[in-house]
Amino acid sequence: MAAARRAKVAAALGVVVWWWWWWAVAVVGCGAQPVVVGSYGQPRLWLKPYDWSYLRVELPPSFSSVTMDFATDRDIQREHLKDLPRRDLAIICLMNSNPPIPDISDSFLDTLLSNFLVVGSFGSTNNQSDLAQCIPFQKNTTIVLRNDQISPGIWYIGYFNGLGPARTQSKMISRGRARSVSTSITVEGCPTSALWGPYCNQTIEMISCSQSSGYNNSRNLMGLNIDKRKTLNTREHTRRINFLSQWNHLEEKGVGSNSTTYSRMDNSITCAISNGSLCLRQGDMKFYFLDVVDLALQFEITATNFGLAQRSSLICYLRYNAFPRRDLHDYSGDISSAPLVLKLPNIGRWYFAIETVNITQMNSTASTPLLDTTCFSLEWQVTGCLNGKAGTNCSWEAYVLQRVPKRSPSVPFESYYVPSDGKASLEYSHFSLEQFLSNSSFEPFAWTYFFLDIPEGSAGALIHVQIKSDKELNYELYSRYGGLPSNESWDYYASRTSSSNGSVYFSLQNSTNSDMDLSIFYAKEGTWCFGVKHPSDKSNSQTYMSISLQGCHKNCNQKGACHSSIDESGLTFYSFCTCDRDHGGFDCNDELVSPNGHIWQSVFLIASNGAAILPAFWALRQKAFAEWILYTSSGISSALYHSCDVGTWCILSFRVLQFLDFWLSFMAVVGTFIYMATIDETSKRAMHTAVFILTALLAATGATRSANIGIVIAIGSLGLLIGWLLEFSTARRFVCWPWRINLNVPQSWPNLRSLFWNSLDLLNKRFRWFYLLLGFITLAFAGTSWKLESNRSYWVWHSLWHITIYTSSFFFLCSMRINTVNHSPEPSYELTRQNSLPRSEPRET
Repeated sequence: MAAARRAKVAAALGVVVWWWWWWAVAVVGCGAQPVVVGSYGQPRLWLKPYDWSYLRVELPPSFSSVTMDFATDRDIQREHLKDLPRRDLAIICLMNSNPPIPDISDSFLDTLLSNFLVVGSFGSTNNQSDLAQCIPFQKNTTIVLRNDQISPGIWYIGYFNGLGPARTQSKMISRGRARSVSTSITVEGCPTSALWGPYCNQTIEMISCSQSSGYNNSRNLMGLNIDKRKTLNTREHTRRINFLSQWNHLEEKGVGSNSTTYSRMDNSITCAISNGSLCLRQGDMKFYFLDVVDLALQFEITATNFGLAQRSSLICYLRYNAFPRRDLHDYSGDISSAPLVLKLPNIGRWYFAIETVNITQMNSTASTPLLDTTCFSLEWQVTGCLNGKAGTNCSWEAYVLQRVPKRSPSVPFESYYVPSDGKASLEYSHFSLEQFLSNSSFEPFAWTYFFLDIPEGSAGALIHVQIKSDKELNYELYSRYGGLPSNESWDYYASRTSSSNGSVYFSLQNSTNSDMDLSIFYAKEGTWCFGVKHPSDKSNSQTYMSISLQGCHKNCNQKGACHSSIDESGLTFYSFCTCDRDHGGFDCNDELVSPNGHIWQSVFLIASNGAAILPAFWALRQKAFAEWILYTSSGISSALYHSCDVGTWCILSFRVLQFLDFWLSFMAVVGTFIYMATIDETSKRAMHTAVFILTALLAATGATRSANIGIVIAIGSLGLLIGWLLEFSTARRFVCWPWRINLNVPQSWPNLRSLFWNSLDLLNKRFRWFYLLLGFITLAFAGTSWKLESNRSYWVWHSLWHITIYTSSFFFLCSMRINTVNHSPEPSYELTRQNSLPRSEPRET
């Protein structure tokens, strides 16, 4: 009864699959159009000078193309790219699996820029390697990438406004223009899972497999693929299921038909296709895919039971994570003569295409296909190891490492890894290596493997591995993402004497005869495998190994602080260093200011504030105590701020000292202009109160803006003008015009001329022109120094700013004549006013 029921269910399921397949073929024949499966829009992202950000983009396995539109407020021409200094470069970079760091080294950045000059855009070379691809900011850029140009998965877009080691340096001043960029991303895919390719005009064939004699129940191939696709979409640690449990899971699902059978050998999964089920005309190509969901030893594709003529061959093209083509594939072989075997395949989806070609036409991609049709059997087999074993013969020990989060982490995802079999304590971040090493009496060297998973959202962290021994270290360490490492296949390699230092995302440092220390920057999310190659005979030594997930490389070399941020999508954390004033680079290892240079910069920036003595002394001599306090406190606060800024001594917090420095400097400039008006104390207090508020707002909202110097001078000039108007009005020196305007120019001309000459005479009596001219010259020097300040030359120009701005105030104060400052009456004016009064004749009594 149960067997009959299973047969009926299988038959019904087979009919459904048959109708579904013919419906998909009909859709393809009608020319199916891709549909939008995802989109992202970012209206505007502002990047300050030396600022950067990331955006995470996920492309599903079935995507057909992705369209990226970028709109910026800058247009860098291609021919001018090499001429721009690094600090002025604004670029957009694209990288697979981890955030790009274009300026991690000078040579790496030169390579990226050179590639753009040759290629011109993303994806033009079908490059899917780990090398990032970058383009400069342009007004409007539209990039369309097909799934044969980039692979599905996680991609990161990096936006950078300014490059070079100074990007992470703590800056005394941040000058430059902020840039904006808008992003729109549209991902298109095929309407059904049976349609594939860049234009949804290719199909994944439904395979009818023969029944295996080892199992009574059949399993449909599509059920396996669907199940594996679901597994890939879950967290990475769920993929650490061995092949036996995976097979049991497939049996329990009960999905299948009586046309397909999977047989499990000791450590493999096999699918066989009987003769007559797969037929090809010469020149045609059929596509299939295989999901490798766990670390496997190999998979093998074999063609049997075919009767091809000697002039024909069966060619198989294999490509990881993308559709293969005749001219673009990872592996290929003639499976009519020998199986195509791939050792240690990566976890993920492998696509392969089968084609029958004439032997004489194999090297020609444009040959005219023959009309012969050939049917054959196709079999593929994925082989792995069970019971905690790995290696070519399943003879080496393999251990799964569990992640233990650190208490009070400085950055998200900070953790360490220890074996999960109970031999190592979870309280310690290291474990003894000897108790886990493999034994071998037949080979001089043995392998021991450790598997770990990098969680989702932590692609901006790094893997730090350290091996320490009390004797000479005779180990080699191989690492690989998504696969087993070996002597021939690895991503990173390190030993006591050498390493794979060709990658900019790998660092081997502080290694000695008994110590090995390496880091993998911005490690990809997913399964990593570390293979330790060691002598078979275990020496009597004590060796400890630690593997951790950290934020910043070597804790920024103790020359900065490690910070973390989140990308624009909100899905990934990334860590970065904020270096001190003297260092920069990705890990603060680049010395930008030498120790002697640091001393000279500190001396100049602090001692140059001594120029405040000049105006302070003059104000104290004239008994202008308010101005004396203003100049003195301005000089002292500026010296204290720069003492903290260069790392010498901080009496208060940096933000407080910065506010006091700029606020009092602004007040010193404006106060000098107000003092030159010589108005009464009541009016002066009112103007000072208004200026206090305005300059405080300037210092609090953007103290380092380059436009502040112009705003401050404008405020001071306005205060001087208002003061003069008040002064002239009080002293009755202002000419009141009548309400009725006299349009008779000859009659009004003498009055205008008299007013002009009286004003010149007044200015001549009020100022000493030589000092006034020196004041304007030094003020112009101060404005020029402020404008020329940059990160590299800040200490020079800002020191000159201190000297020139205080000196200009001193010259302006010296240009005032003493009698006008003290408000002493001018005898000539008083006499004129008395003589102008009408005399009254004495009345006779």
